[in-house]
Amino acid sequence: MIKNLLIDLDGTLTDPKVGITTSARYGLAKVGFPIADDVNIDWIIGPPLKASLAQLLNVDAQDLLAEQALLGYRERFAVTGLYENQVYPNVAETLQALKKRGYRLFIATAKPTIYAVQILEHFELAQYFDHIYGSELNGERTNKGELIQYLLEKENLNANECLMIGDREHDILGARRNGIETIAVTYGYGTVEEHEQVMPKHRINAFNQLLEFLK
Repeated sequence: MIKNLLIDLDGTLTDPKVGITTSARYGLAKVGFPIADDVNIDWIIGPPLKASLAQLLNVDAQDLLAEQALLGYRERFAVTGLYENQVYPNVAETLQALKKRGYRLFIATAKPTIYAVQILEHFELAQYFDHIYGSELNGERTNKGELIQYLLEKENLNANECLMIGDREHDILGARRNGIETIAVTYGYGTVEEHEQVMPKHRINAFNQLLEFLK
């Protein structure tokens, strides 16, 4: 019996492409590594950002350059990038319906909690969630498996009564590491090949299809 829904943010509830990629380009340019506008960096949406910036810089994730690029990213994202974001169709209505059915809803995102809360409040989605779980600005709990483990412990939840909904392999693998079944959304930033490799329990093409799946 599923009682608790753990839901990713970026690429699942909202499309953050403009804010994240523009802020990433800003951060990289600040450390002297500008990226041409025609280079697609959409793949950075979802995974821990510092590691993705390090990959673009061709340095180790612990390298000072990656940290400086991340600080540059946050300089823009915290002021402007947060709101360069769009809620996917039928998200609010679906969350409201799930709450009416008695499900407990939790956000589980690698994005820093401080940003996740601001975004969800801005788009009037925070009201549907029992609690919003994200990472810390110091990098703690950016790993999805560690984040979900932390969430389960804090809320004293039974993994068998939980379901994770997300768009990237990190959501699927992080949930599976904690014994939680998963649903992948196909409209986010996870590719068909990515989903084929990690094999979620189910896939949905629109967020409101959750209502039919959980019926």
